[in-house]
Amino acid sequence: MTNAVFPQTVFTTQRLFNDYSANDMRYGDISGDRLKREFGLKNISTVVDPYTFTRLTAFDNPQSRFAGVYRSTHRGGTVSNKECARLLFKEMLTCSLPYSFVGPYKYLINQMLKHFQRSTGTPFSNGQINNAYHRKLRSDHTAKNTRSIMQEAIGLFIDYKSKGIPQDKLKDIKSAVEGSILPKFDSLVLDKINGMGITIHNIHATKIDIISLHVSERNWKASVRFTGQDHVGLDIDDIRKKEFNQFQFFKIWFVLQRFEKFGFRPFLTNMEAVIDMEGHY
Repeated sequence: MTNAVFPQTVFTTQRLFNDYSANDMRYGDISGDRLKREFGLKNISTVVDPYTFTRLTAFDNPQSRFAGVYRSTHRGGTVSNKECARLLFKEMLTCSLPYSFVGPYKYLINQMLKHFQRSTGTPFSNGQINNAYHRKLRSDHTAKNTRSIMQEAIGLFIDYKSKGIPQDKLKDIKSAVEGSILPKFDSLVLDKINGMGITIHNIHATKIDIISLHVSERNWKASVRFTGQDHVGLDIDDIRKKEFNQFQFFKIWFVLQRFEKFGFRPFLTNMEAVIDMEGHY
């Protein structure tokens, strides 16, 4: 029976990498009338009206006791498309503070918003994101976590006589991983305030490679690479969810991305972590 030769991919999610056809990767495709009528995105900012490019004052702020005094008349001056977008991005950054104020990752949202504002659509990667991904994999001790199940599966299918894993057993490792819970930044408390929940939260696609495997008489060691990819964009289903449409941050984001007069391009965030695993007979 032939042993597997590494490096080799042993698992890939059904959700594709580089899936630019996904709804959350669309941009500049929705009219202002539809944003207001279908999604209720009318008062999304306390600073500027993105539909009329008009600065807002206390008389326009729905939360102000002066709101509505002048009915629909705006008291501020008009601004350019570029200036309106700049003001909205600045407001987004302010709105992100409650989700990102502790720990080493609290400034990540700043960098990602700048990347979003450049509107290049190019993938984003960052050493801190890789560190956070590595830490998430190492610190996850919940039932069915992917790292533990991957380690157990490798140990289960080691052939100590041939000093490797039979190639046909890789499908069994894949089946074991399919029953695991893939990593995501959605802890009940920490990820909601350390910047990771708002910058990554879910991970759209995951790939796992065994880079190397060494088997001795009674022990084995392996290096396993986890590759994740997230979509930094909002789709129509997202903005209809209460967890998104009740917060100003996400309402502004959706308008900046999907409004036909802006069309800032969403992008992919790539992350990678190599985990060393070992076991014995």
